Amino acid sequence: MSKNSAQYSKQYGIGIEKFLVGKSFFVTGATGFLAKVLIEKILRTAPEVGKIFLLIKAESEEAASKRLKDEVINAELFKCLQQTYGECYQDFMLNKLVPVVGNISESNLGLEGDLAKVIANEVDVIINSAANTTLHERYDIAIDINTRGPSHVMNFAKKCKKIKVFVHMSTGKCLKPIMFAAVSKNLSYVNGKRQGRIMEKPFYMGDTIARELNFNNSKIEPKLDVEKEIELAMKSKKALENDEDARKKMKELGLERARKYGWDVTYVFTKAMGEMMIDTLKENIPVVIIRPSMIQSTYKEPFAGWIQGNGILDLMILYYGRGQLNEFVGDPSGILDVVPVDMVVNATLAAIAKHGQVVIQKPEVKVYQIASSVTNPLVTKYLLSLLHEHFDSSPFLDSKGSPIRVPLMKLFTSMEDFSAHLLDGAMQRSIIGSSNGELLAQKQYEILRRKEFANVYLPYGFYAGR
Repeated sequence: MSKNSAQYSKQYGIGIEKFLVGKSFFVTGATGFLAKVLIEKILRTAPEVGKIFLLIKAESEEAASKRLKDEVINAELFKCLQQTYGECYQDFMLNKLVPVVGNISESNLGLEGDLAKVIANEVDVIINSAANTTLHERYDIAIDINTRGPSHVMNFAKKCKKIKVFVHMSTGKCLKPIMFAAVSKNLSYVNGKRQGRIMEKPFYMGDTIARELNFNNSKIEPKLDVEKEIELAMKSKKALENDEDARKKMKELGLERARKYGWDVTYVFTKAMGEMMIDTLKENIPVVIIRPSMIQSTYKEPFAGWIQGNGILDLMILYYGRGQLNEFVGDPSGILDVVPVDMVVNATLAAIAKHGQVVIQKPEVKVYQIASSVTNPLVTKYLLSLLHEHFDSSPFLDSKGSPIRVPLMKLFTSMEDFSAHLLDGAMQRSIIGSSNGELLAQKQYEILRRKEFANVYLPYGFYAGR
């Protein structure tokens, strides 16, 4: 930063609103939870911003425009802007937001014709918020979107003549736990099995958590070759084309590769490799990587409590309140690292302004971890106490209209103890050995679902990174 820039920052702050005026943005994953809150904040606080091009996966321009209206413009999130602009709201939004048909899985993002040239000539800031966030996704699908996708966005960024900063959101718009037909927010733990104090460092090509922590106490740990991982995923997909268990085997492959290199699930492993691809391909483009922890609903802006879909934490609360989850697995004294989405957005905009207005840019990668575990930790047992108090005073009602009373949730510190408890409970209710085979199968399925849900949560219930 120059001397004049430093003096300006000291006197006036970063100058976020000033930076946003007239700037054009290109946003991927635009209909997702985080991206929508980001778009709303920009339009509400800097209405003189330039065009915001939104990459939307759709069959046609008409379909993309419909998604824009249905999922963004007409969303409750934008009600403050609706009140501000009244009858002119639709015109204001359509003048600022430009739907672009495309897909980050395709080279050049699937962009064609004059619009690609317009974007390349006008865009100042690119925000890559697109991701596949299913925890245990097929390896080929996760790699295609989370690893190859960012490289496609970066290659397009290098065609943009005015680009000032490239922002990669190391998170996603929806995260689907196995066995539960529900959707969760992101768990952006690309830091894998790291513990203790985790610094804001980028991943460079070939980095692995396994080598860093030396899992096997050996001198030689497996070295990660991202290109070979991509090749492995594509070859395995082809080899399993006619295999009826292909989906299961590709999921198992992803989990196997992730754990080999020190990550808990396929999602975060492929996201980490995406960061590596960005660093390798960036050339002279300044890069900012935003790594939030578990993103929850808005704290204040544009109003408190807005969220899209249900997250893993939300699911736990929901099932607990309905009396369906009175025990779980986790560390009572552990920290649940959560952060409101509007705070993530504020930090992102501050980073964009800080690094986007530097005249002489350094081609470096700056990482910002947006989390609460150090400054405002949420202890698990405290959260459970709050939940019990809430549902005690404001219980759910059952089908007959009677209040559902729930005990304080009991936590087990190992999957073995949790599984044994579920089995003991089934036996005490005389389910095991019951003559009712259909009931037995149903209860066994419920136990399986609970165990699988607990397995999804397990790495985060005992996560010791800060």
